[in-house]
Amino acid sequence: MTDQTSTQFSHIKPSDTEWRSDGLRDFFLYKDLGIAAATHGRVIAHLVKANMAPVKGTGWHRHEAEFQIVFMTKGWARFMYGDQETLVEAGDCVHQRPGIVHYLFDYSPDMEYLEIVSPADFKSIDMPAAAEVPLPAPWP
Repeated sequence: MTDQTSTQFSHIKPSDTEWRSDGLRDFFLYKDLGIAAATHGRVIAHLVKANMAPVKGTGWHRHEAEFQIVFMTKGWARFMYGDQETLVEAGDCVHQRPGIVHYLFDYSPDMEYLEIVSPADFKSIDMPAAAEVPLPAPWP
């Protein structure tokens, strides 16, 4: 019998899981890293990468989550956090405090990031505009 209060060992290799297009945003691809299963839904970790050029971005939203970080592994993305534009580049780590209203509106063609969120089944809630959002730069 598995103890549902403990976590399991997990080791995922790149070939163990495919990029999927059925995640939160259709313009991104997602690669599950096995953490939701290993933690019985307490935490999710996945890779997210650009799937197409930004048109409108994520829209203003917040997450119902206790914890969320984004670690940019490749490329860059531009976010609005309230009225503050923030460029997140490869090597940067962002802690998105619970409930922060934000908008990912631009990203490079090679953008890829690691996202870790608790709980794994966090919700994304659309929010009213917090500020004017710049237009994304066209891809080459």
